[in-house]
Amino acid sequence: MGRLFLVNLEGKSYSCRHCKTNLALCDDVVSKSFQSRHGKAYLFSKVANVYAGKKEDRMMMTGMHTVVDIYCVKCGSYVGWRYEFAFEKNQKYKEGKSVLERYKVCGPDGNNYWVAAAQEVEAGESDTDE
Repeated sequence: MGRLFLVNLEGKSYSCRHCKTNLALCDDVVSKSFQSRHGKAYLFSKVANVYAGKKEDRMMMTGMHTVVDIYCVKCGSYVGWRYEFAFEKNQKYKEGKSVLERYKVCGPDGNNYWVAAAQEVEAGESDTDE
């Protein structure tokens, strides 16, 4: 395998939970109200240090989309998906944007979502306003 070149993101960023590679800046969060199969997910205007899988049409809660799964370029872990095409007119804003599943990334302060979520449940709080 060849040499791995990583993009260094300056500022607060989200990183791969497994290898801590920077994936996206906090400033690039478009929405924190997305859902994935595994819980919360965030929509980003741009991400770095990922590679894409095969395009596929997928029925989602908001309609049919053409998406590609995205993976950490360093460790190969699945981290989310990128919208390639939206069939519904009101979903076109998603095209070219990426979703990172919150349980697959560490937050800007280095926290692991699963650990934080477990602590909130024990304390009887909700994670809806993270």
